[in-house]
Amino acid sequence: MNARKSALAKIAARTDTYADSYIPYDVEKEYGADVFGLKNMEHYLAKPVYKKLLETIHKGSQLDENIADDIAHAMKTWAMERGATHYTHWFLPLTSASAEKHDSFLDPAGDGIAITRFSGKNLIIGEPDASSFPSGGLRSTFEARGYTAWDPTSPAFIKRYGGVATLCIPTVFCSYTGVVLDKKTPILRSIQILGAQAKRLLRCFGENADARPSVTLGAEQEYFLIDKNLYMLRPDIMQTGRTLFGAPPAKHQQLEDHYFGAINPRILAFMSDVDKELWRMGIPAKTRHNEVAPAQFEIAPVFEELNLAIDHNMLIMETLRIVANKHGLVCLLHEKPFAGINGSGKHNNWSISVGERNLLNPGTNPHENAIFLTTLCAIIKAVDTHSDLLRVGTACAGNDHRLGANEAPPAIISMFLGDQLTEIIDQIEKGQTKASKADKKVLQIGIDALPPLPCDVTDRNRTSPFAFTGNKFEFRAPGASQSCANVNIVLNTIVAEAFDEIATKLESTPKDKFQSVLQSILQDIVRKHKRIIFNGDGYDNAWKVEAKKRGLPNFPTTPEALEPLLKKENIALFKKYGVFQEAELKSRYEVFTEEYRKKIKIEACIALDMAKTMIIPAVNRQLGYLSDDVLKAKAAGIDATAATAQANKVASLANSLSGAVDKLEAAIAASQKESVLISDMGEVRKYADLLEREVSDDIWPLPKYSELLFIY
Repeated sequence: MNARKSALAKIAARTDTYADSYIPYDVEKEYGADVFGLKNMEHYLAKPVYKKLLETIHKGSQLDENIADDIAHAMKTWAMERGATHYTHWFLPLTSASAEKHDSFLDPAGDGIAITRFSGKNLIIGEPDASSFPSGGLRSTFEARGYTAWDPTSPAFIKRYGGVATLCIPTVFCSYTGVVLDKKTPILRSIQILGAQAKRLLRCFGENADARPSVTLGAEQEYFLIDKNLYMLRPDIMQTGRTLFGAPPAKHQQLEDHYFGAINPRILAFMSDVDKELWRMGIPAKTRHNEVAPAQFEIAPVFEELNLAIDHNMLIMETLRIVANKHGLVCLLHEKPFAGINGSGKHNNWSISVGERNLLNPGTNPHENAIFLTTLCAIIKAVDTHSDLLRVGTACAGNDHRLGANEAPPAIISMFLGDQLTEIIDQIEKGQTKASKADKKVLQIGIDALPPLPCDVTDRNRTSPFAFTGNKFEFRAPGASQSCANVNIVLNTIVAEAFDEIATKLESTPKDKFQSVLQSILQDIVRKHKRIIFNGDGYDNAWKVEAKKRGLPNFPTTPEALEPLLKKENIALFKKYGVFQEAELKSRYEVFTEEYRKKIKIEACIALDMAKTMIIPAVNRQLGYLSDDVLKAKAAGIDATAATAQANKVASLANSLSGAVDKLEAAIAASQKESVLISDMGEVRKYADLLEREVSDDIWPLPKYSELLFIY
């Protein structure tokens, strides 16, 4: 029995039972129990301190350093009562993961005595060794000093893994010279500038804009689960997150029977544990279900303030991986773990409000809602003007395999508005104000017992990268493994620019001419930027032709998609609004480009190693058996035509595989471009996957798609 067969036997022998008895769980009591949120702050802080801290959290006022010691002491007391012995400044460097360095509360007092201490200075600022984090040339490798600074708008929380509790304090991260080395700082900057411009715009309409602006995000997270026994036999998945080899099985997602299907008991137990871990950290996990592909699933939280939602999404990904391991599973967050079936995205549901007013809520009659129409046109202008930057936010090696295939939108950025809003946009362009014919409908479905079902003003177009979905925009292009930060930094900044330009024109407009000037502004925007609106099938090849005619950029690969970061006009945009300085922006180009190159190089080396040490030996073993069969048949005087043909077929494929492997090895040795490595890897895979269908099942060493996707 080879290792693969042994792993399958282990899975078949599982005796896991999932208790049918009901175990009470008080969601309301447990939710947020490990978060130093408002409830715990009010309990542990003196009223004057609590009140001052609320000013910082809710109004963005600068933190009073005089209360830092009181907050730190209260936070430590609460955390230690919850079992924590250590704290960490938790931050988001320019990698794909979060970062943390743990320090204990212990403070030796001499004579074998120790006390616990946590000062305001420890809370507000930390100094992790920053030398090995990617910086894109912002700092020298030998300059190790970096600083983390507390973000009081994102509450501290406790992580519990393996019985260990650690107090985590969300922070920003910068270098000794003050340059930004993280993803949180530019997010906070972009939220601030967008909020300021939104308030300016509302004042132009005579609205009270004293309320706090809020940018919200709901991030739908897709992922795959596979059994750990099979995972351990796949070096490609272990080191890259995806399969570099694997022939498509006869059945995968063609029947679409996995989508929203009944959840497997083992998976449901995993999901239940994930929810409980997240709820305790105050993460509002709401939805769980089977996704389109077999072994693919989704979790979605309730909408939250953007900065907090980004932090929470990073914790969701980490929790999925850790809890999966407890259940003997492995969570795959790669955008395309399996070729030929649905990939995994992170749908970015974005909206902006000022106080109670959601600027993307059309109201009962969108024609009368001038603020909504102005916001809509501003976003149309922003997305069309800076579609290249939005594509930058979705660029990574994994997403190159996903975009434009199986549920994912194409790499061409476009907007879906639906029939009613598109009709209204057309009327704005023509200067008309008549009522829309596509007024909100009621669905009639022919069942008397059901009440009338209100129909939204738009359907959902899953082939559109940027779709209006009722009172928000859903950006479907970001990949499952990516931080939500990059794309939302761009989105906030480009919409802020559009708000700024519109508000600047309206602020100087006399009241008696306001409506006519506003109509002229919106009309001009529609005429210049309507090319970005496309309500059709984004998968249709005709759309690529049409998009090219419209002049819309198409960046199918990461190297192409990252180039806009270096454009002078884009550098000027981020610099104008204080989101990035030129050096900070160029550093990100360097970091993301280097990350892409390294990932492709790693994939190429692993593919080469697997082909030489696992696949070719198995093929040679098969050839040996086939050759023996031919010789034995001939010796016995039996017609060996079929056996000879089979042996020749395998030998031919084996020779082609060997040649492809040699070519890939030479390309790696010569440090060829990534495009060459990708092409050569594809050639190796082509022959390996063909051989998978020819080599005896007892010999083939790698768990197959039919096993990875269906056995858990």
